[in-house]
Amino acid sequence: MDGGIGIAVGAALVWGGYLFYLKRAFDDYPASLLTVSINSFALVWYLPVFLTSIGPGGASDALAAFGVEQIAVVALTAVMVAGAMIAFLRALAVGEVSYVAPISKIVPVFVLPIEIIALGQVLTPLEVAGVVVATAAVYVANFRGGALLDPLRRAATSTAARLALLSAMAFAVSDVARRVGLQELAIPVGLWVPLLIGGVAVVLLPAAIRAETPATLRADLPRLAAGGLFVAAGEGLTNTAFSLVPASIASPIINTQAVVAVVLGGLLLNEQQFGVRLVAAALAVVGVTMIAV
Repeated sequence: MDGGIGIAVGAALVWGGYLFYLKRAFDDYPASLLTVSINSFALVWYLPVFLTSIGPGGASDALAAFGVEQIAVVALTAVMVAGAMIAFLRALAVGEVSYVAPISKIVPVFVLPIEIIALGQVLTPLEVAGVVVATAAVYVANFRGGALLDPLRRAATSTAARLALLSAMAFAVSDVARRVGLQELAIPVGLWVPLLIGGVAVVLLPAAIRAETPATLRADLPRLAAGGLFVAAGEGLTNTAFSLVPASIASPIINTQAVVAVVLGGLLLNEQQFGVRLVAAALAVVGVTMIAV
């Protein structure tokens, strides 16, 4: 358990840096094309890990043992991650990273109810309190002064907020599916990671082909490669953590990446309302930690 928690913390740091990097490095990129390009590089970066951990022969044996359940859970996870990434990137395109990140990373608020319904997990009073605190983070992230209900109205009318919440819901489904695939179905992490990264790219490939190609695509290849390294490292750490600890433990820790993104966005991009959003991120961390306890 301790090892899994430490790996989850590492994943949070990597993903937090990635959120900031996306906002800093890419402007006006079609979300589908950006994700497919970065994931393609991520597959290349992850190849040495794949060959070391499982090897081509081991992959063939593992794939031969796949049944309907394994195929379904990989497909569901890939579709949910693809949808979540599109929603998040579009939210990031129209909103500031320190506004979008705290909202989009309240994933554990949705993970726990899904686990209760699908896997029979029992909700404790502390977990209920955690849901309330994490939800309050959304309120604080939207607060600009004025009437108490103004943040709720803004969240309801803000495209960035709606997309961020949609992203959080989709990531929650993928987190539970990820846990089922890695623990209940015992799919090896070394095989799961490239299947997931490649699966997301395949899901988004038709949209990426139809998207308008930026004139700077060739010049952006080094930056896309750097993004792929973030994804390869983040997915490797994330899925290792999910193979060792329950989703309700791993998800809250990994989603503290919002704090990293908020701090970097406020300090390096000089985004406004930094103090308020830092409080929102802190509330999100407190809330999801209460859920995980």
